[in-house]
Amino acid sequence: MRRKVLAALALASVWAGVAGQTPVRTPVARPYRSRVTVYDLKSKSTRVIYSSDDVFEAPNWSPDGKYVLVNSKGRLFRILLDTTAQGALQQLNVPDEYSCNNDKAFSPDGKMLAFSALTPSSEGSRVFLAASDGSSPRLIVPRAPSFFHGWSPDGRWLAYVAMRNGPYALYRVPAAGGEEERLTSKGSYDDGPDYAPQGRWIYFNSNRSGGWDIWRIPPDGAGPNDNRAEQVTNDELEDWFPHISPNGKWMVFLSFPKGIAGHSDRMEGVKLRLMRAPGSRLKPAQIQVLTTFFGGQGTINVNSWSPSSERFAFVSYEPIAGAPKP
Repeated sequence: MRRKVLAALALASVWAGVAGQTPVRTPVARPYRSRVTVYDLKSKSTRVIYSSDDVFEAPNWSPDGKYVLVNSKGRLFRILLDTTAQGALQQLNVPDEYSCNNDKAFSPDGKMLAFSALTPSSEGSRVFLAASDGSSPRLIVPRAPSFFHGWSPDGRWLAYVAMRNGPYALYRVPAAGGEEERLTSKGSYDDGPDYAPQGRWIYFNSNRSGGWDIWRIPPDGAGPNDNRAEQVTNDELEDWFPHISPNGKWMVFLSFPKGIAGHSDRMEGVKLRLMRAPGSRLKPAQIQVLTTFFGGQGTINVNSWSPSSERFAFVSYEPIAGAPKP
């Protein structure tokens, strides 16, 4: 599915530039209305904090709790949460030659921003590290395709998914720079790695069991033949993008209807589900459905919990009737 996403981005984009200047990738808007939404665990209610006829994706909550970070048309934006300026949109200072996708997150101390992007010199998505305002990015993972997903709690490692002569697998790289380390080698399609807040596990989704389920591995990898990988969910739905709350109590994840082969672009009947985060020994989980909606790619690709663990952000979509398809 990652290859389909890249192909769609390539087809839905044009190169614009003037002689002697760096060309800029400008994605064409897709015919969806976006609603960036906050779910409150205590009240079990939702609140739309930003709405647009452009596609906005994959909210991250800032470590200081003051705004939510989203992407749209290759750019990154803050959505302010302060009551005096709520819903205001501010673009980050990522240079124009970077066409950012929805895989991004702040470092635990809030000083750095990791993100994935296309550039004019790359044949696919790569991973970059920048200041928290998006300025001064530097290349951390030079091989493509690579898609960032999560920071280790101590800020030392970046976890990402990449294709290296086979299906997508999980990798990590030092945030200070260095050689990548492969974490899974099953030969299945693994995606969405996200650290638990204590750093003892990396949670991810995989089709290694036949359907799409949530799994976890120790932070230094799954071991020979992935024998250290543990399955977390196992039912008829297709589960993607697990995120553990900062207090370590909850795991929220996205579930597609049975039989969906990848994280479909956007569709009806998608669910956000919640369960108690597994302990050191897995037990049968009681999973609750929080909401069912039109969503999918861009809904909750990266960790979007508030620092208090009381809320998380996601995006729902609505097809715009009569809008021309790109």
